[in-house]
Amino acid sequence: MKRLLFTLIAVLALCANAAAENYPYRSDCLWVTVPDHADWLYDKGERAKVEVQLYRYGVPVDGEVSYEIADDMMPSDRKGTVKLKQGRALIDIGTRATPGFRDLRLSANVGGKTYKHHIKLGFSVDEIRPVVKEPADFLDFWNKNIADMRAFPLSYTKEKAEEYCTDKVDCYLLKIQLNKQKQSVYAYIFYPKNAQEGSCPAVLCPPGAGIKTIKEPLRHKYYAENGCIRMEMEIHGLDPRLPKTAFDDITRAFNGCENGYLYNGLEDRDRYYMKRVYLALVRCLDLLTALPEWDGRNLIVQGGSQGGALSIVAAALDSRVTQCIVNHPALSDMAAYAAGHTGGYPHFNKVKGMFTDENMRTMAYYDVVNFARHITCDTYMTWGYNDDTCPPTTSYAVWNTMTCPKEALLTPVNEHWTSDETEYRQMEWMLGKLR
Repeated sequence: MKRLLFTLIAVLALCANAAAENYPYRSDCLWVTVPDHADWLYDKGERAKVEVQLYRYGVPVDGEVSYEIADDMMPSDRKGTVKLKQGRALIDIGTRATPGFRDLRLSANVGGKTYKHHIKLGFSVDEIRPVVKEPADFLDFWNKNIADMRAFPLSYTKEKAEEYCTDKVDCYLLKIQLNKQKQSVYAYIFYPKNAQEGSCPAVLCPPGAGIKTIKEPLRHKYYAENGCIRMEMEIHGLDPRLPKTAFDDITRAFNGCENGYLYNGLEDRDRYYMKRVYLALVRCLDLLTALPEWDGRNLIVQGGSQGGALSIVAAALDSRVTQCIVNHPALSDMAAYAAGHTGGYPHFNKVKGMFTDENMRTMAYYDVVNFARHITCDTYMTWGYNDDTCPPTTSYAVWNTMTCPKEALLTPVNEHWTSDETEYRQMEWMLGKLR
């Protein structure tokens, strides 16, 4: 396992009923957690200790800290308290007999408010393997469905999006029809200004989870500024120009739980909501490779969370993909909870009755782990250990399954985020790998 980056000190805090923020953050209190292994990694059977520090306005806090210790995303199996002396205490979190992560969850009352924090440490992480098994007809299922989709001719509309054009970049809004049922997806596509025929690598960017507009279309304009075509897509067939209130109404009407579309039709592999989404990825790649400006060689997929999962799916389903760039992939080892292990987003364990035989059979055809082993292109993947949305256990399950040429950027302190700098460096990595 290649380790490119290790973060030494965790400095991310979570106040009660508040969203996590990157350091420096707006909070009176700062947690600092220092494992006795600088890379946060241990062998199974090896004991791990964490020095806990707590500061208020930069001044060490003396008081009591409550803690719980648990396997990644699982209920706690140990609880206790420690006394801070000059703002510091040492907690022995023990070990694991099996590969995986332990999560130290901290809580302290300071000035009448509760401040929380956590840190996850890994044990024999290179031995983490997925629980999910690949169905015998996995590739046959997807190859047949792709062939059926391609029986419908590529059809789309293209409208200039002046609001996202710059002096260096042209932008267009596409509506891409997927099938004879007139299901579609929308996408913004960015070109270098005055792009020449056969000159541009093409990048497909699937979205993170949710029923929402295409987020900040210009946030990755530097791809087009560096000579690439970049497509920012959505997956629901909803015009991204709709007002936020419309997306909010649709979300409330559609979802009986968080991102409920991920539960829709799960009892049948042919009716599952994500079938159309996975096929839409190939359709979008068909469109990108049909553009006269495409260079005919370089086809890249890039995304995070659900978008990271979909990037893996696209790279596995379409051999034309030459690079895959992934941040903390969702939809990984989803059925692991049924076996008492850590599972991936959307955490089906939160909804009673999800792990029926029928649902679990369908999950196997859509689990990112089963796509990961079929990727052959150069792949770059990053994930954080403190992530509770796409936990590190399931990211390692993906990583350890891949047999393609691969590089990893490990950012232990990260929860479910990547920095702007990290995302820009991903583009630089991509440019360095062009054919």
